Formats: sequence, structure tokens, C-alpha cells
Amino acid sequence: MTDSVFSLAIDEQKLAVVTIDVPGEKMNTLRDSFADDLKALLDDAKQQSVKGMVFISGKSDNFIAGADVKMLDNVQSRDDALAISELCHRAFFDMKKLPFPTVSAIHGAALGGGLEFALACDYRVCTDSDITKLGLPEVQLGLLPGGGGTQRLPKLVGLQKALEWTLTGKQIRAKQAKKAGLVDDCVPQTVLLKVAKEFALKGKAKAAKPKLDRISQLLESNPFGRNIIFKKAQENVLKKTGGHYPAPLAIIKAIRASVELDELKAYKTEAEGFATLVMSSESKSLRGIFFATTEMKKEWRNDDAPAITKTAVLGGGLMGAGIAHVSAVKAGVPVRIKDVAEQGISNAMNYSYKILDKKQKRRILSKAELQQTMNRITGTTNYSGFKHIDLVIEAVFEDLSLKQGMVADVERECQDNTIFASNTSSLPISQIAAQAARPENVIGLHYFSPVEKMPLVEIIPHEGTSAETIARIVNFARKQGKTPIVVKDKAGFYVNRILAPYVNEAANLLLAGEPIEKIDAALVEFGFPVGPLALLDEVGIDIGSKIAPILEQELGERFKAPDAFSRLIDAKRLGRKTGRGFYLYDKKGKKVDGSVYELLGVSPSPRLNKSEIAKRCVSQMLNEAARCLDEGIIASPRDGDIGAIFGIGFPPFLGGPFSYMDKLGANKVSSEMATFANFNPVFAPCAPLVAMADAGASFYQLEPAQPSTAEVVVEQTVTATQDDTDVEPVESIEAEEVIVPPAPTNEAEPVTDTNSAAASDDKVK
Repeated sequence: MTDSVFSLAIDEQKLAVVTIDVPGEKMNTLRDSFADDLKALLDDAKQQSVKGMVFISGKSDNFIAGADVKMLDNVQSRDDALAISELCHRAFFDMKKLPFPTVSAIHGAALGGGLEFALACDYRVCTDSDITKLGLPEVQLGLLPGGGGTQRLPKLVGLQKALEWTLTGKQIRAKQAKKAGLVDDCVPQTVLLKVAKEFALKGKAKAAKPKLDRISQLLESNPFGRNIIFKKAQENVLKKTGGHYPAPLAIIKAIRASVELDELKAYKTEAEGFATLVMSSESKSLRGIFFATTEMKKEWRNDDAPAITKTAVLGGGLMGAGIAHVSAVKAGVPVRIKDVAEQGISNAMNYSYKILDKKQKRRILSKAELQQTMNRITGTTNYSGFKHIDLVIEAVFEDLSLKQGMVADVERECQDNTIFASNTSSLPISQIAAQAARPENVIGLHYFSPVEKMPLVEIIPHEGTSAETIARIVNFARKQGKTPIVVKDKAGFYVNRILAPYVNEAANLLLAGEPIEKIDAALVEFGFPVGPLALLDEVGIDIGSKIAPILEQELGERFKAPDAFSRLIDAKRLGRKTGRGFYLYDKKGKKVDGSVYELLGVSPSPRLNKSEIAKRCVSQMLNEAARCLDEGIIASPRDGDIGAIFGIGFPPFLGGPFSYMDKLGANKVSSEMATFANFNPVFAPCAPLVAMADAGASFYQLEPAQPSTAEVVVEQTVTATQDDTDVEPVESIEAEEVIVPPAPTNEAEPVTDTNSAAASDDKVK
């Protein structure tokens, strides 16, 4: 079996130890040949009359990290997808029929198809290591577990946990898996194989009952209780996803089949659901996002660039606190927070403490680990401790002279090679670096709020930024758990540039009489996590007012914000942070504040339907995205799609603005914009979009865009890795790196982009 991923060794007790090791790859994945290899292995073991079999990984940090996602993209028809699921079912059924017991000895990731393989074994033993994670995250790709996961998991952990885990795609820690009954034992890695062999000598396992509390037992043991569980799960799914994602509903149907249908029909339900989802446009879009982010990991790399080992943040407001948090927690480096007020430093440190304390209470962290992490974060009201800092990130409000002054301070107080990164959301970096003594060290590093949850960061070199600075920042952003896109240095960069006209159009619709709740509902129904007016409340109406003039000055009249909004600022209606904006906020939540209409001089008089409202707002975003690609603000449609999805919550199931335009067709997009332009010329489709419509072309068929100036600089010294060794299966990607449909058990987080107006930010000098 030299070509197999399995190697078989039989000891003197006739126990077979099977090492799983996909040749030449970092991760073990289930591939096309897996079922055939497994059958040959089991036939060989039966011929040698083994008494038990242990499966263990030959990789250092993963058991089986899932199925090879590329395999699904090669599927040509629903029947092909159905055959994949049925093949897995047969292979895993063969394991259950063996005359000897099987044991999975798990260290590292056992996810997706890897966990389904383990579920097909009689026993599961895992290590108590932090890197050991188990789960079925297929929902993140718009799929359901197609290898029996929806059938076997409920029988081990119960219906409610099975629904929770499969509908969210969450990864289960080792001790949690043991407590829930997912694994039979949780042991140190040094004794993993020994304990697994002991289980293999116990004989075939008897069917275990889930470890349920009394209420759960009562609910799950009768048809009436189960009906309540499934009804509630479906209601939650529809509430959180808006019905845009078919996978969660298919998962509920398959898990329901596991208790209501006979075994063959239940497994057929899973296979049919899997096949349908593989061919769905939603899954294809989500898989496209996965492949895009995987490709992006290979770009802008320079492993020889000096590592950033010490950082500082200027400003202790919400953005500064979030940046400090991901630097200390994700990147694991010391962070020095500078603020003019001790209270600002205290607030920023408390921000991290609250997040870590929640994890400690959930036993994700120990008290010692919490303290160790907090020890990385220190504060100062001057520049003490900055001498040996590698990177300083400013996170203050949009004031050019203030930021230029900070560049001068950092150049005076820090090393000659210290990087100054601005978290500006709109000011061109070239202007911030204009008076710098060492402009090669100045760069933009634009985060999105809440920083610890939003996966995107925009990296903005100006023409004088050195290649080494870019490479160091890209490497550091990835250490922070971020997906970076490198964009051209122009006002608004990419994300804010496409966001501003979208929000402005929502404001214009409000001033034309469309109700606040109707506008927001229209865009939520379209697929955004929050509506544009609720988003503006989250960002801060005053923040928007500071950004708008910069964009208008640099980019023209189409970025002009409505003058009437100044009345909101004068009335101190700044959004959530002041308790009222378009909405009123209290402990119970939010509701539309009717008095805002009178303040704006508007009388609600709805005329448009929700579809028309959504089209008008989204078309502005699409038009600007096409301009950004044409101007080289982004390097490719792929970067534009990832930036919009990860930065402002563009609906993932649509694939991003460029994928969405390709699906609609450039001619249709251009035609709809031209119709809107009859009453407002700002809607006129941009020249590149018109040209594409005339040619019948699409964005993803175009030749790659010419690199921006910054990209040309990088390509002189940074070469993208061309092999596939860094391509990881989706199941091994962290949650922040894979877009997840709104989870049925978690409140959706607002997607906001802001340089916080927290008081301490305003005071930093």
C-alpha cells in the first residue's frame, strides 16, 4: 500500500496501528482515493485477523482536517455530488461492520469529514492539547456534513448540541468534547496511543446514550418535545439568516431524519441534501470566498522581512483598544498604549480584560493565561518605553495636522526603522507622510470595528513606502488573525469609498420621505447584517460627517453628504454612543425615534418598495466598486469581493460586488443604473461598466488589473509562493478567516467601520 495515505503496523497482540499521512501535505484531508484506500486497508486487516485497530495521524498538529474542498469544485452535476456522499456512507458503514473494534486517536484538528471518520469508529480518544479541536463546520461553506455526521452526532451528544454545533460550525475543545460524550477519553499526548490501544482491546462498543440533563432528556425522548426543538431551531435560523442560506435548513431536516426515519431513509436525506447544496449558488459563492482567502495567504509574502515583536498604539478609544487587543492576544506581542489621560489607558486595558475574562469564565483560558496576556499590555501618557518599538499604530480622529504631528513624534522618540501605521479611514497616506523625515516607514493600516471580530484590514502604502515596510505589515496583520488587502493610496481607499455612496443614498431616500425602518429592513432583506442608517448610528453620525468632506474634496460631488445631517450633530444625536441618532437606544434595545423626522424637516411618505430601495443603495456601491477596480485602487475583482464582504458585510451568499455584478450581467447592472440616472445623474454607470456591458464581458474574465504603484514596489522583492503546500482545507481555517452565515444561536454583530470618537481618542496629542 505504498501509494495509500494509510500505513499499517500490527503488534504482538494483533493490534493494528494505522498511521494516516497524506504524502507531501501539511494537512491530512479526505480525497478521491480515500474510500478505496480504506477498503483495501480493512480487507488487509481482516485477512491478518487483527483484534483491534487504532487510527492515528502522522502529522504533528492534525488528525484529519476535513475534505479537500477542491474536490467539490470539480463536481459537474448533482448526481456526482450525491455519489460522493453515498461513497462516504458506504465506506463508514464498512467500518461499523468490522469484526474488530476501531479507535480514533485524535491529536489536533478532527473537523468535517475528519470528525465523520472518527464518528464511524467504535471509540474516540483525544489529547487534552489546546490544538485539539473537533467539529462539523460545513455550514460555513453552505454545505451540510455529507459523511454521516448529521446521523451519528445526535446519537452521541443529543439533538440540541448536534443542532448547535452543526448550525454554527463551532469547533469543540477537547475537554468539552469529553464532557458531551463526543469522545470516550481525553488524555495527555504522551499516552494517547497507549490509551487508544486499551480501548481497542475492549471489544466492539455498545450504543451509548447521550449525556443529557433532565430537561433535555424530557424534550428529546418524545415526538412532542422533539417537535419543539426543531421548530425553535428553524425559527432561529430564519431569523438570523433571513432565509438566504439553505444549508442550515437542510441540516435541520437531516438531523430530524436521524430520529424520525429508518436508517437508510435518514442517510438518504443527508446525501440528497448534501448533493443539492453542493450545486447551489450560495455554496459556490462561499467556496469561492474560501479559495480567494486561501490564495491571498500566498501573496505579499517576504519571510525574510524583520518580524514585528513590539508594538504601540496611539489612542485608547474603541479602535485603539481593539487594535491593542488583537496585537497582544492574536499576535502575542507586547503592546504599549499611549493616551493623554490615564482614564483612556485604563479603558483600553479594561476592554481587553473583559473579553479575556469571558473566555476565562467559559474555561477557554486559565487565570494564569489571562494574566500572562494582560501583562503584555501596558500604558503611558508620554512616549516612555517607545525607544525599541517596531511598529506604532495611531488610532485617533481624522485630523491631518494631528496625524502629521504624531509622525514627527514617533520619528523623534523611536528607532530609525520604526514603522508608523495610520488607522485613518479616509485621509490619503501620502498627506500624512508629507512632512516625514523617513516616509519609507509610513503606511496605512485601516482596521474595522469591532477590531477583534472583523477579519479585514486594508494596508495602504503611499508611493514612498518601502517594500520591506509593506511586507512587515502584511506579515503582522496575518499574525493578528486578519485578512489583509493592499489598496492604492487615495481618499477613502476601497471599503469606505464604496460604503459612502451607499450610505448617502440611504440618507437621500430618508430625506425623500422613506421611513427609517423601511430603508434598513430593505437592505437587511437584501442580505446585509444591518441597514445603512443603523450602521451610521453604530459608526457615529459625527464620524461620517468628518469623513464625507474629505471624500468630496478628493473625489467629487457624488460623495457629498446631505446638509440636513448637520442638524443631527447640532442636536447631539450622534448614534448609539449618545443614546440616540436615527434610533433611540436603551437597555431593552433600540427603536426608531420619530422626532428625527421633524428635526430633518421630513414627513414620512413611503413611495418605493423594498426591492427598489435596495437596488438604489446597492447600485451606488457597485458603481463605485467598478471605478475602484478601473483606477487600480484594488488589484483584482477578488480583492474587491473579499474587501466588501469582510469589511462591510456585503452578503457572502452573493459572493461580493464583482461576483454579484457578473451574476446579474454588466448589461443589466448598467441599464438599471442608467434608468436611475434619469432622475439623478449621480447614478450614471461609470465608463468601465458601460464598456464592459457593450463588450458582453464580465469582471472575472478580464485580464488581471495592472498593479498599483505600491504593488509594483512590493513585486520587486516579494514573490508569491507558487506551490500548493500552504493551501489548507476549509475545516482548518479559523472562524475569522472564513465567512460564516449568521449563526442561529448568536446575535449578529453590527458591521461598523470607524475611527472611534471616544473621548480619549479626541485628546491624544
